[in-house]
Amino acid sequence: MAMAMLVTASNILVQYPVGDFLTWGAFTYPFAFLVTDLTNRRFGPRAARRVVYVGFALAVALSVMLASPRIAMASGAAFLSAQMLDVAVFDRLREGAWWRAPLISSTLGSCLDTALFFTLAFSGWASFLGPSEDWALVGAPLLGVGMAAPFWVSLALGDFAVKMAIALAALGPYRAAVGLFAQKA
Repeated sequence: MAMAMLVTASNILVQYPVGDFLTWGAFTYPFAFLVTDLTNRRFGPRAARRVVYVGFALAVALSVMLASPRIAMASGAAFLSAQMLDVAVFDRLREGAWWRAPLISSTLGSCLDTALFFTLAFSGWASFLGPSEDWALVGAPLLGVGMAAPFWVSLALGDFAVKMAIALAALGPYRAAVGLFAQKA
């Protein structure tokens, strides 16, 4: 249920820019990787995939009602792809240093999620999914200072930067939760 709430909130919040290169969704979605990684660590990849599937189904159902169809489709495709990559990478790295699996799997999953979501949700290239947001296609300096690019590209780069910051910050809560798991075992 936590996964569905995170994804639904993110699908709504991603439609609202914050400043020149972020959306509000950048602050909620990265915690989906924490949920997946903790489930994977405690219960294994099979349980983590179940959490992803249930979260995906509930989030898509809610997002179709609360977000635009294009955002809902882009989110579903990006979420499922990125979370399944996260589960697979985490499982392969689970025996290494405690921080390697969550950090590397979240980084790779976030990269895929960002590229896929922002391309499908906002680019002119993916117009077959429905009308794009006019504001997303407007040319603007990249990250507010660089060469001109569609605004959605700056949003994607800003989003990825926030995901990386949250992935690093989430290592503390991840480590604490894993410690609690060990005490209960």
